[in-house]
Amino acid sequence: MSVRSKLPRVGTTIFTIMSQRAAELQAVNLGQGFPDYDIDPRIGDLVHEAMRQGYNQYAPMSGMPQLREAIAAKLDRSYGVRVDPELEITVTLGATEAIFSAVQALVAVGDEVIVFDPAYDSYEPAVQLAGGACVHVPLQPPHFRYDWERVQAALTERTRLLIINSPLNPACTCITAQDLAALAQLLRGRDIHLIADEVYEHMVFDGRRHHSVLSVPELRERSVAVYSFGKTLQSTGLRVGYAVAPRALTTELRKVHQFNTFTIATALQVAIARYLEERPDCGAGLLALLGAKRDRLIGALAGSGLSLPRAEGSFFQLIDYGALSDVPDTQFAEELLTRARVATIPLSVFYQQAPPMTLLRLCFAKRDETLDEGAARLRSYAQQRQGHTAAAPSRTPS
Repeated sequence: MSVRSKLPRVGTTIFTIMSQRAAELQAVNLGQGFPDYDIDPRIGDLVHEAMRQGYNQYAPMSGMPQLREAIAAKLDRSYGVRVDPELEITVTLGATEAIFSAVQALVAVGDEVIVFDPAYDSYEPAVQLAGGACVHVPLQPPHFRYDWERVQAALTERTRLLIINSPLNPACTCITAQDLAALAQLLRGRDIHLIADEVYEHMVFDGRRHHSVLSVPELRERSVAVYSFGKTLQSTGLRVGYAVAPRALTTELRKVHQFNTFTIATALQVAIARYLEERPDCGAGLLALLGAKRDRLIGALAGSGLSLPRAEGSFFQLIDYGALSDVPDTQFAEELLTRARVATIPLSVFYQQAPPMTLLRLCFAKRDETLDEGAARLRSYAQQRQGHTAAAPSRTPS
């Protein structure tokens, strides 16, 4: 019996493929975005404690009250905004579910959704399953900045949603206050909602600060802002995220959420709430930790022939191999995997139509020894590449 696919162009994600092949080849995995170091043991203690205390049955659909209150307090500290924990915060199965549920709630058949390439790969499948269509607005390398005139030209009477992501995975850039002001002006008077993927909110470097849509009243009233404790607590396996939205949007999001995941692991919610109570500024420590790892990776590859534009945010770093080769990024990623034994992610897979570029994405949320070994292998391969190029015989005209 045949099966008609609702996502005929969707296969296994590049992250899963590269991680599987990295394991098979015993490669250093700098591709998929997960830390390989231990989490704060206090988190595990609190999960164990919550389970021993009987927090093992269904949590409320919207999330445990103590966690939603802790989230509201965190948002007040971080952005100076007051959010109703009862009516404007929903605990979700990671940020991916928050985005998926928001898209299903806000997008109908025939609607258009503007996404900015390079775009995280979960956005378009969610839109397609809602019956909508993505309109891709590319951000051009090397700076990946928003062209708001181009965005305005992409708006139609069918546009119902924009999805933004800052810090941006995979381009490692951050939206500015001027960008948010331009976006607010662009959407003024239009019946268009906004999803803001802000999961890397605490990973912003070199004196920058994260600019949240929650801090712009004109945007906040039309937005679903999405966050991740997996990222903030450096424990991606927690799969606990949350969505922040005005009451009317939250009501619609919860209608989908309750029939999607319904509720999230109770003990995890209790443990995170208690952790935030004990360590309310836990996200602030990521700046020093991950900033040092970014700088370690950049320093280890200095002079290698691989160029590393300093990541503005996220726990990713781009490398430009253009000085070594002009082959497509998917091909060079394959070379690094099979010959250097380092897994990376080609940037072109995040575009509908990728512009010419020689960029790969690395994850630096790794143990120092992982970063050092990965950098050593990359440097060695780059030197081999340079030596091969230098030794190649020159062609004389016939």
